[in-house]
Amino acid sequence: MVGSKHEAMHRLFQRHPDVFGRAFDALNLPFPKPNTVALLPNDLTEIEPLERRVDTLLRVDTDEGPFLLLVEAQSRDDKRKPSAWAYYPAHVHAKYDLHPVLLVVCQDTATAAWAAGPQHIGPRQWASLVVRPLVLGPHNVRPVTELQEAVSDIPLATLSAITHANDPGIGDILKTLATALQRVDEDDALIFAELTELGLGKSPAGRLWRQLMTVDLSFFRSETSQRLRAQARTEGRAEGRAEGLAVAVIHTLERNGITITAAARERITSCTEPERLLDWLDKSITASTVDSLFEDPA
Repeated sequence: MVGSKHEAMHRLFQRHPDVFGRAFDALNLPFPKPNTVALLPNDLTEIEPLERRVDTLLRVDTDEGPFLLLVEAQSRDDKRKPSAWAYYPAHVHAKYDLHPVLLVVCQDTATAAWAAGPQHIGPRQWASLVVRPLVLGPHNVRPVTELQEAVSDIPLATLSAITHANDPGIGDILKTLATALQRVDEDDALIFAELTELGLGKSPAGRLWRQLMTVDLSFFRSETSQRLRAQARTEGRAEGRAEGLAVAVIHTLERNGITITAAARERITSCTEPERLLDWLDKSITASTVDSLFEDPA
């Protein structure tokens, strides 16, 4: 069964297949700039009852000629994968008469090192097949933490967030992406917010992302956000947004085990300034006491 991380990567490359080109540019890999990119059927099953389905299959046309890009998301090493990875390029090469490149996207360096191989298929004396995927992961995808860069290239910023899910600095990456999504078209923002949530799954980074998405209620699909959006519709958008942010601040503090005094709770829930509430929400993620929310940085 395809998991949420696979689904997120699949949909990211489906919707924005040119993102791989910008990722490759950052790595100085010798691939020509794509002119057009076309999505091809990803079902590689033949007559035999053995299902073979690559996550994403793309045809990339360049000035130097076309090639095929097969995209796989991999979360751990799997001894069954090398045979599938050998099958995919051989099958599409025979079917389309184009040279394939297998791209594997990972979220940790250990899996990335294993996936990079080379994977040998055959007896130790003579390998008949050698599988050598191109791997993207936290070791070579640069973390996007500059707001302007994230706004200018949301797909690449999303890929950066997903591949760095286990990094200590993931908080800065996710905050940058969350802020960038507030500055782009709402429909696009909703798509990339959902892709990021799928890609991060139930990891600590995924929980942090869901907290950040509570800030903009239209981006976050959960029971909490549904209740908050209902409040916004009933009481007006501005007032509902402020109340939603207040609930998010309190929810984040409680999840982190912070004791909230009655006075502090009243101060948070009675605040009607979204910018102040956003500042408190940022602080609540790492706060050690509720009073630290209200401290002046100066």
